[in-house]
Amino acid sequence: MSDIYLDKTLYFSRPEPAGRLEKEMESYRVLEKLGIKFERVDHGEASSIEDLKSVEDVLGTRICKNLFLSNASKTKFYLLLMPGDKKFLTKNLSKQIGSSRLSFAEGEHMEKFLNITPGSVSVLGLMNDKHMAVSLVIDKETAEQEYMGCHPLINTSTLKVKTSDILHVFLPYTGHEYKVVEL
Repeated sequence: MSDIYLDKTLYFSRPEPAGRLEKEMESYRVLEKLGIKFERVDHGEASSIEDLKSVEDVLGTRICKNLFLSNASKTKFYLLLMPGDKKFLTKNLSKQIGSSRLSFAEGEHMEKFLNITPGSVSVLGLMNDKHMAVSLVIDKETAEQEYMGCHPLINTSTLKVKTSDILHVFLPYTGHEYKVVEL
């Protein structure tokens, strides 16, 4: 586990825009527009789920592992949300979504479709996927949690959001549907 700088202050609103990326601020504006409440904690750059263990303690919820995947021909893309401590086995997912030979998609596709860089993958990136190029897949365990932790399009803050708000308010706003799988 890596030690990251962690501001243990819990915030209930968006930060001031000074020093923040526009895409991060836009994610807060969308959540506010939709009436979705969130709690926020700021921290050093977190490039893996292991970096976020102390953040989970401050937020009081598990943070989703977000994997950006594609089929072998790079014609179908998937965003997989799953518990951070669960092992990902490609064959278990491939069968359930009818796609063989899944692999991690390249960062250029992540940026093109979700406006997110590697290490900052988040369900909130779907607000940028206007052409519905990315299919959302959620592990059953994550879909059934009361809250989920996710990044606001940058990996220096993490949000705690009600899972039901993501599934029933945010996703309809983006036009995305989701498929629940068991990994």
